[in-house]
Amino acid sequence: METEAYTPTTVTVGTLLSNIHNGVIAIPEIQRPFVWEKVQVRDLLDSLYKGFPTGYLIIWQSPNVRLKDGSLSAGKKILIDGQQRVTALMTSIAGIKVINKEYKKDRIKIAFNPFEALSQEKDAEIFAVQTPAHLNDKKWIADVADVFDEKTFNEWTFINTYCQNNPEMKPEELNRIISRLKGIAQRSLGVIDLAANLDIDIVTDIFIRINSKGTALSQGDFVMSKIAADENNDGNVLRKIIDYFAHLCVAPNFYDTISESDKDFAKTEYFQKLRWLKNDTETVYDPDCDDVLRVAFMHMYPRAKLADLVSLLSGRDFETREFKNEIVEDTYKKLYEGVLNVINENNFKQFMLAIRGAGFISEKLINSKMALDFAYTLFLRLQISKEVPVGEIKRVVQKWYVLSVLTGRYSASPESSFYKDIRSINENGVVKTLENIEAATLSDNFWQVALKQNLANTSTKNPTYIVYLAAQVMLKDMSLLSNNISVEDLISIQGDVHHIFPKAYLKRKDFSKNLYNQDANFAFLDTQVNKSISDRSPKEYFTEAIKQCETKKAVCGSIIDLEQLKENLVANCIPWEATSWEAINYNDFLEKRRSLMSAKIRKYYESL
Repeated sequence: METEAYTPTTVTVGTLLSNIHNGVIAIPEIQRPFVWEKVQVRDLLDSLYKGFPTGYLIIWQSPNVRLKDGSLSAGKKILIDGQQRVTALMTSIAGIKVINKEYKKDRIKIAFNPFEALSQEKDAEIFAVQTPAHLNDKKWIADVADVFDEKTFNEWTFINTYCQNNPEMKPEELNRIISRLKGIAQRSLGVIDLAANLDIDIVTDIFIRINSKGTALSQGDFVMSKIAADENNDGNVLRKIIDYFAHLCVAPNFYDTISESDKDFAKTEYFQKLRWLKNDTETVYDPDCDDVLRVAFMHMYPRAKLADLVSLLSGRDFETREFKNEIVEDTYKKLYEGVLNVINENNFKQFMLAIRGAGFISEKLINSKMALDFAYTLFLRLQISKEVPVGEIKRVVQKWYVLSVLTGRYSASPESSFYKDIRSINENGVVKTLENIEAATLSDNFWQVALKQNLANTSTKNPTYIVYLAAQVMLKDMSLLSNNISVEDLISIQGDVHHIFPKAYLKRKDFSKNLYNQDANFAFLDTQVNKSISDRSPKEYFTEAIKQCETKKAVCGSIIDLEQLKENLVANCIPWEATSWEAINYNDFLEKRRSLMSAKIRKYYESL
């Protein structure tokens, strides 16, 4: 008989909060803090008070793990769906502070109006988010958490005091209202218990699907949930290291916020390991929590699926399919090491030197976070394995990264591609695997045909065009018709791509958008140069640029030397004959420029 994957049941609000307080159910602190608006907390209490349905909670019973003495240790239950609702109850009813959107501990206090509770009005404001007005208005119970505090709340005393302050309220009516309010703790919540023996992939898929109704979640979120719930192995601290690193990469000034709002973490050695991010200005690669987990896991294990990491964190032996505590402990040990490698200042900066050194100097040139993740994995792995000399690591990483971007290697089903490459690296090493991939994908047909076809694309995020720009940056090419403003300057400081055959000019000649907006018609231009070109044909403005090499008076661009102008056109892959071309020659221009751009990309790649 097939085992049920889940069991539907119910639990009272009070029992749920008690189980959380006693550690029976873990509420993992995933990387996003409590994201509900305060009014949503109020609405939840209002629904419970009125007996309205509030949706199911989904709880996963983590697999039991076998200890060294052979005995079984019960796995902890983890809240898979319903964290925001339960956290709302914890802060409003149990009076517990939660981490808000600013990563600061705060309480959401909900006020209650007994008079409104007596009202028959459909829209009566029974509950409200507490404001100073509620504290000063004797009709309001300013904080419902006071009523639910069994240690301090004396119902008899409260009713007498309230009725003295509000003579129009009858004690028996107030008693009935308070009983109903406290009855929220006895309200039943629907619960779906996922079986402990449910396959990790299925649990992960359930987690992602049920949460996609709100903020879309990922496998990484599920891993973070699993980690945060394991205090025995300091998973809660590891979760913070990952979370804070990812947050600091985007907002370096958040370092001081951590110091103020999380004093316990600020006392740890890990806080100091993040200190370098306080002055971080890197924008090319800002890893999020998923990226940190993925890179940490892949360079420490010969695996690529984050679902496998959840299995290992649960203690799964992939051969016997048992769950063992020593596997849990070993996984946390390795994952800690892997994460610390990822966040290490020297490792991260050296990796970014490699990526920037290959010409990818701006987030504008990044179209695949997955490709960066694998490149960083490779960088860390090569540092550990010593497979190649230290001086060669950056070159190998650069080549692998450019190849993966150029071929879209990790664009579709990235984890499958990660797994395939990691398996090959385990068998043949990094260098040999790279050579095999090059032999399989970078044929003459690829360089001479496929790249040219790709440049018929109309997107500036086209991988082939992005690699072309990286090549221009690496080769320190000057922007079109300029002798002092480089392509790198325009990409990293201020600039944009413009049309070599101006768009307005081609539109007047009835060319369609998919023709005039082709990548082969794009070049980075300084704003002043672009204005001087205006909507004229290449024949007109190039003739002007050639003439100024005689007059030595710059009118169109800043180049006043003919040889320098020729070199500039070569650097921007523009054939010399284009200086006399008009709309009738546009298709020939696209064909010739695609060939020149493809040749430049190949020369660039082979120079890495």
